[in-house]
Amino acid sequence: MDGIYSYCRRIVLEKSIVISQAQKELLLNHASKSNPNESCAILFGKIENEKSMVKDVFLTENIDDSPINFTISNEELLKAYKMAEEKNLDVVGIFHSHPGSNAYPSSTDKKFMYSNPVIWIISSGESNELKAFELEPEIIEIPIVIS
Repeated sequence: MDGIYSYCRRIVLEKSIVISQAQKELLLNHASKSNPNESCAILFGKIENEKSMVKDVFLTENIDDSPINFTISNEELLKAYKMAEEKNLDVVGIFHSHPGSNAYPSSTDKKFMYSNPVIWIISSGESNELKAFELEPEIIEIPIVIS
């Protein structure tokens, strides 16, 4: 039984999210332009062998205009899901920035991760780094692979 558990755990730990250098720069620029408020975006793609392959980025507006929270309007959410469907893609991730803190999910983020069980990429305004996380059932960091 331990062998099966070890094998299953290894598969979970091999999850990753793959973005291009151009997508990374787009997300970081979006975060920079939104500063001092949080920025947000929806990531479309496909999941292939435990890898979430980002194919398209849908930049959204933070209607909260807040440095510590973000909300995507219902209109933009509907537009995003319609666009994903037209492109035959899935929502594989959510991006947002933490302009004045590190790239780790806040307690508010964790609450919304329960209702949006995809990979969350967070950028830090302090270090300009991106990190990815998933709730399984605790928060685990997922490697970001730049293609």
